[in-house]
Amino acid sequence: MSQSTTLAARSGQFKIGGEFEVNRLGFGAMRVTGKGIWGPPSDKREAIAVLQRVPELGINFIDTAESYGPHVSEELIHEALAPYADNVIIATKGGLTRGGPDVWGQDGRPEKLIADAKGSLKRLGVEQHKLWQLHRIDSKVPAGEQFDAVKSLLDQGIIAHAGLSEVSVDQIKAAQKIFPVATVQNLYNLANRQSEDVLNYCEAQNIGFIPWYPLAAGDLAREGSVLDKIAKAKGAAPSQVALAWVLRRSPVMLPIPGTGKVKHLEENTAAADIELTKEEFETLRKAGR
Repeated sequence: MSQSTTLAARSGQFKIGGEFEVNRLGFGAMRVTGKGIWGPPSDKREAIAVLQRVPELGINFIDTAESYGPHVSEELIHEALAPYADNVIIATKGGLTRGGPDVWGQDGRPEKLIADAKGSLKRLGVEQHKLWQLHRIDSKVPAGEQFDAVKSLLDQGIIAHAGLSEVSVDQIKAAQKIFPVATVQNLYNLANRQSEDVLNYCEAQNIGFIPWYPLAAGDLAREGSVLDKIAKAKGAAPSQVALAWVLRRSPVMLPIPGTGKVKHLEENTAAADIELTKEEFETLRKAGR
């Protein structure tokens, strides 16, 4: 096995829903679409190259959504990677609407959620979603109706495991009364830890926590900062160290840095090789507050 095919494996492993083992460092496929996450990418050849490089680097957890494009991300994943290796988990999401570049809406009606999941099956070219996530709980539709729709997808075998996105601990608990919650996808990074309570709950429940925007470091990335100094000492970029910190933060952490460039993908994946000492981790934890 070459060094590249084992690189992501150095991030450690996690079993989604206690069943599907993935390397913890994954890939978010939002940025292989056009500007404003709308339409096809400006350079389709590069987007396909990124997706094909993902498994070569040992990444076997890919996160997408039917709203990315819309549909473009899922279709590109199918074109680039099908037939999929048995160990590759492609997680997708439903429940959002698109009105144009950078324009997002919510639609949590049960019929829409079920149609989204079924449409994604065709676009991805799979018989079952190993992980399907409710992209947002729509405030215009009773949450119980949305959770019942997710349960029906599980009962029908359309999805094997279900996740939630941008939720509170109370919302996770409410969903758990209807179906097992396998993953939660919330904003989380070194500089933004507003979901700390959600992460702690997920860790206690062995729920995979998928931090979106995991590379962000805010002011910590500036020249001369603690993060900058640690990065320089390790011969790494501040974003790589910020990602290494996120990975070390919890064993249920499944970061999914995304990009439309092969070079950036390789840089992000190299974060799996960065080892932070306990002191470095604590220094960054305090600085990130």
